[in-house]
Amino acid sequence: MTQSRQSQVSLSDTPYYHCISRCVRRAYLCGEDKYTEKSFEHRRQWVVERMHYLAFLFNIDICAYAIMSNHYHLVLHIDEALNESLSHEEVCERWCQLYSKPILVERWQSKQTTSEAENKAALAIIEGWRGRLVDISWFMRCLNEFIARKANKEDECSGRFWEGRFKSQALLDEDALLTCMAYVDLNPVRAKMTISVETSEYTSVYERLLPCKKVGVAQQQEKPLEYTFTKKPLFGFVGDESQHNNENNTQGLPFSLLDYIELVDWSGRIIREDKRGAISNQRPKLLSMLGLDDDTWLSLASSFGKDYHGAVGSLEALAAYASNTGKRWIASKNQLRLH
Repeated sequence: MTQSRQSQVSLSDTPYYHCISRCVRRAYLCGEDKYTEKSFEHRRQWVVERMHYLAFLFNIDICAYAIMSNHYHLVLHIDEALNESLSHEEVCERWCQLYSKPILVERWQSKQTTSEAENKAALAIIEGWRGRLVDISWFMRCLNEFIARKANKEDECSGRFWEGRFKSQALLDEDALLTCMAYVDLNPVRAKMTISVETSEYTSVYERLLPCKKVGVAQQQEKPLEYTFTKKPLFGFVGDESQHNNENNTQGLPFSLLDYIELVDWSGRIIREDKRGAISNQRPKLLSMLGLDDDTWLSLASSFGKDYHGAVGSLEALAAYASNTGKRWIASKNQLRLH
């Protein structure tokens, strides 16, 4: 039975969620169509530009992403504390960059409301917008609708561009988060679209490897989109010892960026069959921390998206998630067996 997105999101259990959207029709999201010999590579930049724009407006951070030929992956972090700290005016400013502003809200902003009832009604609308700014369904809707309209216009057709709904997974602990992020970043390598993470464009690991304020070579070649904004960086890593002493870094991915890059690079090299002879005998530090053997990790990094559904984590985390989302149980196959 289909479940609502609201019933699958429990911020008391985790702020991290893995989302996947896939195209319908034979037409490509990106890549080259061998039947028509038409290239859709430029659409990757549409997705990257739009998701960064939405991250700038929403109180949602991007931890990892991969833009593939007919689907894309996102790992999102919901910043509930920041959302609650926004003023009513700040909420209006953000939301109304996406949708038109009701007359009642305009009157409230200009102090032209004539009764307490009107004030309450305007504030109720704004509080509804506040909830949407941490709603992954609204984030994905604003992303997918924008891409679908542009693609349909380019293809000179109408109708659905995406499957009915995006898929989502709740990542309930650090192990599930790390495994999912690596799985997402390794998508192009597994699909043999590229030979290494260093050349794996339109992934978060590639973006993290680039100098500041440089998203990729393709971005420099594309005509800028119709909006301009301050690009929100990817959600940062706070596992580095040098960052532990920085009181401003209260939130972030609980790993070291260098350790993560090492793990993904090592995994990508060994996944590529023609690279097995070039593998270093030195195992990534994070694998030792997790207590994983090489084969177990490579299996997880290669099949995470296929083998785990709904929510992923330890049995204790799954039990708590089931209780908080009104479910009687969560399939035990979703237990991430790392140790």
